[in-house]
Amino acid sequence: MSESIEKVKRPTSITVICVIGFLGALIAVPLIFSPIVQQIGPWYPPYLGFSSFVGLVCMIGLWMMKKWAAYTYTGFVAINQVVLLAMGMWNVIALIIPAIVIFFALKHVSKMSA
Repeated sequence: MSESIEKVKRPTSITVICVIGFLGALIAVPLIFSPIVQQIGPWYPPYLGFSSFVGLVCMIGLWMMKKWAAYTYTGFVAINQVVLLAMGMWNVIALIIPAIVIFFALKHVSKMSA
């Protein structure tokens, strides 16, 4: 019995999101070590590093059209919103940009593989 594996074409919106996400992860690396980030608190640079890593992994997963990436990104954004609120650093941009990513990721989740 032969199985046909159909290659799904990545939507343009996912491609754009991933490229921007990859660039964002690169930009975040020097920020982890910046004095401004260190002034927020001693726990924040490791948290920013972890967040950047999770974001990068999710972008790689979205690039590969994986459902787990869309769901993981959605969950992690929710956690980040709580952290930002608790720190008193939340602003509308902290919600709008991830919401756009989540919208397009979930819009195309039916085309993604497990």
